[in-house]
Amino acid sequence: MLRSESLTQTYISGGRPLTVLNDITFTLERGGFLAIVGPSGSGKTTLLGLLAGLDRPTGGAIHLDGVDLGRLSEDDRARLRAEKVGFVFQSFQLIPTLTARENVQVPLELRGEPAEARASELLERVGLGDRGHHYPAQLSGGEQQRVALARAFSIRPQILFADEPTGNLDAKTGATIIDLMVALNRELGTTLVLVTHDLDLASKAHRTIRLSDGRIVEDTGAPA
Repeated sequence: MLRSESLTQTYISGGRPLTVLNDITFTLERGGFLAIVGPSGSGKTTLLGLLAGLDRPTGGAIHLDGVDLGRLSEDDRARLRAEKVGFVFQSFQLIPTLTARENVQVPLELRGEPAEARASELLERVGLGDRGHHYPAQLSGGEQQRVALARAFSIRPQILFADEPTGNLDAKTGATIIDLMVALNRELGTTLVLVTHDLDLASKAHRTIRLSDGRIVEDTGAPA
């Protein structure tokens, strides 16, 4: 489902090159659940953005569902993301002027698909069936993240990328969000790639890659 080959990312800082990622190589099978961990500044979020096709690497290659992202135009990468990729962020990124149900409907409406029934079904699935008419400001942080999760899964993505999805939540609420992601991974077969500082949450993944100074220093649960 996802393959990274000798991935490198270098930026120019103060007139000098700064290598953020160096020779990142791994393969993730379809339906897998990968946690990427490491200290701040280790390159986790940069790696996630590259894997999702949000940015281009300075070296190496990324294959998503058999497609070499480096060979695609920006428009084609955006189209691939819209068709196959879901996102969940630490900051929720809900549209404040839309209700919970309307937020979940947005990706479906952009694809011209029936939206209302699917949105209601997903809100029920994440325990918010009675909150669909509420606006984000009327919801708790945990409820907003559950709406964001329902929105991400609305298009039945083949792969979901999550960047610190529990970072703004207390431990109990964060565990609930991860449990929902695990359940949806199991039920829908969606491949999950999660960046987190929380090792307890990372332990729920099938596989964990630990980064340090832009390199993989540990790969736990990798196939033999």
